[in-house]
Amino acid sequence: MKRRLTAILAADVVGYSRLMGVNESGTLTALDRLRSDFVNPKISEHQGRIVKLTGDGMLVEFPSVVNAVACATDMQRGIRNRNAGVPQDHRIQFRMGVNVGDVIVQGKDIFGDGVNVAARLESIATAGGIMISGSVRDHIGNRLDLAFEDMGEQSLKNIERPIRVYRVCLDTPAAPATKDTKTAQHEQVEKPAIAVLPFNNMSGDPEQEYFSDGITEDIITDLSKVSALSVIARNSAFAFKGKNVDVLQVARQLKVSHVLEGSVRKAGGRVRITAISEAIVKALKLKLLPEEKKAIEQRGTESVEAYNLFLMARQNYVTGGESDLRRAEATIRICQRVTEIDPNYADAWALMALDQMIVRFIHGGKGEDGLAAAERALVLDANLAEAHAVKARIFAENGRHDEASAEIASGLRLDPESFEVNRSAGLLSFRQHRLEDAIRYWEKATTLMETDVASPSMLTTCYAALGNSQATRRAAEITLARAEKVLAQDQNNGAVTGWGVNALAILGEAERPNAPRNGLIVPC
Repeated sequence: MKRRLTAILAADVVGYSRLMGVNESGTLTALDRLRSDFVNPKISEHQGRIVKLTGDGMLVEFPSVVNAVACATDMQRGIRNRNAGVPQDHRIQFRMGVNVGDVIVQGKDIFGDGVNVAARLESIATAGGIMISGSVRDHIGNRLDLAFEDMGEQSLKNIERPIRVYRVCLDTPAAPATKDTKTAQHEQVEKPAIAVLPFNNMSGDPEQEYFSDGITEDIITDLSKVSALSVIARNSAFAFKGKNVDVLQVARQLKVSHVLEGSVRKAGGRVRITAISEAIVKALKLKLLPEEKKAIEQRGTESVEAYNLFLMARQNYVTGGESDLRRAEATIRICQRVTEIDPNYADAWALMALDQMIVRFIHGGKGEDGLAAAERALVLDANLAEAHAVKARIFAENGRHDEASAEIASGLRLDPESFEVNRSAGLLSFRQHRLEDAIRYWEKATTLMETDVASPSMLTTCYAALGNSQATRRAAEITLARAEKVLAQDQNNGAVTGWGVNALAILGEAERPNAPRNGLIVPC
């Protein structure tokens, strides 16, 4: 049996069945012309070999990873230019995935895990987009003038292990190099990376988990502001919560140079998360830039009572999301108490604004719409991304769409790793019928918060609208798994029940009426 290591590009046409249903002969002619006039020459230019063609897809192998990604990028940009002026519902658009791996060679065909991963990456790409595996990203280094967005570890259908996934940012060039390529690549390899594992709750009271989890999350947030340090996302780190782990194994699995463990017990009257974060930076022998030091020191409170209540409020929101009116009202009351204790606690004002917006606009309640609280948060901390995000949503609810877009752009610029910012950006994009953008932001939100059920549920809607059945099923699987966890704790959460039932229907399990799924029951 012959085997070889190769770079694989998988691609298919978005909404091919719909295009064929509208105009079969026209679609076939246009696709043949696109392949012969543009796609095939580009593949040859980058020394690729077309392994096989299907009605709407293709599998291509390349002698190098750089060639494969460069070819995919050239093709997607070129196809986008060729589609200019073509009505949206008549455009031929590809989604693409690139992987590097070991393949089995039989004649002119190739098989194996390397091919399967490429195909699964293609299935989660947006129309006109490219997804690549972590191994591809590692091979590329700085050799292409491209930026990449880390989408975190993804569970892909029929792939046993989670795959690190990156999105190629076709409209964003890489940051300008200030040193020669060898130096830049060396620094990229040497840049320390850290995983902050969930701190242990030493109180003995399971209901105090919100405190230890909150401290862990705040340290991750602080360290993420340090440009000289790479920090593993919260979702990946919290996958180890409650487990007995081998630190060296965790480091290898997450590909980090440092792993931080800790335990928490409340004592005394002050809390200094800032001091903890700065001590970690010092221990790693890193230098904080002035603006990074200011950003870390500006956030938070020194009052243990205020911090404890804020973490309680934040956990209340995270657990209930936007679907639980009672939790939202409780969060507002807690945040009001926090701001009485420390009127300068910007994060508490922003969370209060978010839940006031939820009560007013999501549940049709009375009271403040959240704008005053959001503006108060921004007076205290103009760089608080979450305050910009909630302000954007309030503007959107009031029909002030240009101002909403400006606020969400500010939030994304300040903290592109913020769950709330990405979730809000997805919602605004969806309302503006920009489904590809909505997918990108909701995919990011899904990776950032493991309890988020709404984002993967909305992804099923977006992917279904774009005709991507594989990605629709993948999003449904995530939605169902998360819904079951939420409902195991709160069976009265109607919105989550609805999302779970919708996911079951997508996955073809709705024909099993009253079949329990860890607490989720499909109604007759």
